[in-house]
Amino acid sequence: MIIDLTDTTSGKINQALVDARKRAGSPAIGMVLTLVIVTDETGHYDALKAATQCAREHPSRIISVIRRPGREEPRLDAEVRVGGESGPGETIVLRLYGPLAMHAESVVLPLLLPDTPVVTWWPANAPEVPAEDPLGALSQRRVTDAAASPEPLVELGKRARGYRPGDTDLAWTRLTPWRSLLAAALDQPHGRITGARVEAERDNPSAELLALWLADRLGVTCERRVSDGPGITEARLVTELGDIVVSRPDGRLAVLSVPGQPDRPVALKRRRLPELVAEELRRLDPDEVYATALRRMPNPFVEASLR
Repeated sequence: MIIDLTDTTSGKINQALVDARKRAGSPAIGMVLTLVIVTDETGHYDALKAATQCAREHPSRIISVIRRPGREEPRLDAEVRVGGESGPGETIVLRLYGPLAMHAESVVLPLLLPDTPVVTWWPANAPEVPAEDPLGALSQRRVTDAAASPEPLVELGKRARGYRPGDTDLAWTRLTPWRSLLAAALDQPHGRITGARVEAERDNPSAELLALWLADRLGVTCERRVSDGPGITEARLVTELGDIVVSRPDGRLAVLSVPGQPDRPVALKRRRLPELVAEELRRLDPDEVYATALRRMPNPFVEASLR
């Protein structure tokens, strides 16, 4: 069911949600969080599609905030979706015109589910300090994506300087399979690790975070090398007994090489956006490992901001 509201208010939107639930015969129960998406018209469709797919795992109220500042009179248009493609949750698409676009939090606040966590996600164009953004301040968890920036490594530096507990970035989420595989390889007997190397396409923020994580956990220098991609193509740990290597040249299947053992193929497919967002919604506590990796970024302002 889709309800269009023009020149409306938060109160009317809440009433439309209640009416839609009554007509569908399904009261708003079982939703575990509110996901606020801050986007624009260009990225709105893909972000909302990903969030809707996540709602199958995490039933939630999805609020998509699309700002359209300009010289128009302040106006709020909304689209309320219940059931159908929205799955077990609810979707509210807000378009804020004129000066109202600069005060989105005043519109979003009355629409949050009571007594449930709030997650704010910026698919692109995240603020310098997400926790100090008015919409970010409403949230227990704040999700950004440095890879969506024209300058991913510069954006990652901003994430480091502006980090607050509860922040995370999808560039870090993309590393979960890599970190799991490397940690499992090191669970087996191995020689003393003397170095590490990460190969990836140029300006890949996930590769930078992987190198920082390896340097922090292993206490060695991690070299970066540029490859043709896609994404990260190799992670190598140099040991006294030989190199432990995870190589993934095609973005789908990796090969794990451990000294003294036969090479093993491992599924290491590049994950889609809904899978990444769904993973982040599984935890709402601060990610200390991510914060520690960011702290190692070679930036004179990072250490002070994370202290």
